Amino acid sequence: MSVFAIGDLHLSLGGDKPMDVFPGWQDYVARLEQNWRALISPEDTVILAGDTSWAMTLSATLADFQLIHSLPGEKYLIKGNHDYWWNSRAKMDAYLEANGLTSLHILHNSAVQAEGMALCGTRGWLFEKGEAHDQKILAREAARLQMSIDAARDMQGERVVFLHYPPVYADETSEEIVAVLKKNGIRRCYYGHIHSTGCAYALNGEYEGVEFRLISSDFLRFSPIKIQQIVEF
Repeated sequence: MSVFAIGDLHLSLGGDKPMDVFPGWQDYVARLEQNWRALISPEDTVILAGDTSWAMTLSATLADFQLIHSLPGEKYLIKGNHDYWWNSRAKMDAYLEANGLTSLHILHNSAVQAEGMALCGTRGWLFEKGEAHDQKILAREAARLQMSIDAARDMQGERVVFLHYPPVYADETSEEIVAVLKKNGIRRCYYGHIHSTGCAYALNGEYEGVEFRLISSDFLRFSPIKIQQIVEF
C-alpha cells in the first residue's frame, strides 16, 4: 500500500469547460486515467489537492466523481479555489454516500492515517499584494491548517501537509501559513494551483526548513506522485 497525490484535475465531464484547449492538456483525461491505473492499486491512498471539478453545484459533479470513483484507491479531496461545488461537510458526505461514491472522502481541516504517515489537508491561501481582504482570509486559513494538524495529534508517523495554494510562490510568502508549518515541525508540504509558465516560479525545494513540492496535474504530466515515507535512522 502506498500514498499518492495530485492536484488540479479540472474535470468537466458533466459540463462544458474542457481543458484540452490549453497547451499541454491535450487528451488529459485519458492520460490521467492511464497513468493512474498503471501506478495505483485499490489498497493505495490518493490525495487530490483541490480544483478537482469545474462543476458549479454539488449535483453537477456526478460524472467527474464517478470517473474518480472508478479509479483504484481511496481518494481524499481538498478544497481548491475553483471547487465551486464545495458545500458543508455534512452535505458533501451525504452526497457521496447517496451516490455510492464510497472511495471518495473529504479532507478539510482534518487528517487521515495512511502508510505510517498522518496526512493533513486544507485549502490554504496565496497572499495577493494589494488586496485588503487577504489578511483576514489568510489568518482564517492558517487557523484551519492548525486544526488539520491538531487532528493528527494522536496519529502515528510523520505529519505531511497538503494544500491547494502554495505557501511560497516567486517573491510572495504566506508568512502565517509558513509559521504554522514551522511551529508544528512539518517537514513536507505539497501544493497545487500553479499551471503552465507559472510553474517556473513555483518552489520545489526547501524554505525555512520545510520541503515544498508542486503537484498540479499538468506539472506532473497527469501522473500522480508517490509520497514516500521517511525512514528515520
